Amino acid sequence: QVQLVESGGGLAQTGGSLRLSCVVSGASLSIYAVSWHRRTHVPGAQREFVARIRQSGATTVADSVKGRFTVSRDNSENTVYLQMNNLKREDAAVYYCRAERGSLEYWGQGTQVTVSS
Repeated sequence: QVQLVESGGGLAQTGGSLRLSCVVSGASLSIYAVSWHRRTHVPGAQREFVARIRQSGATTVADSVKGRFTVSRDNSENTVYLQMNNLKREDAAVYYCRAERGSLEYWGQGTQVTVSS
């Protein structure tokens, strides 16, 4: 069974940095595209796309984080990273990773990111 576990969340100041990790177990990471999503604590907020890295290594990031966030992968470690720099208060959210291949998708439980001024 494929499982995803996020880590690296915590408290950062505005302008600071955090690096999130998503470890995939139960399958080889290399066959999956992996994306990061986030959901703020605003009532009714939807999960928002943040970044994606495909099996080829090609990446896509949302306009809201472009130039600040970078997604990367280490298939040998079955891990995908989200490097978050120059954090803003609006980046505070629960961050989730998602692995997808065709119609299959798997989600992690999320890791909390808090940003203080």
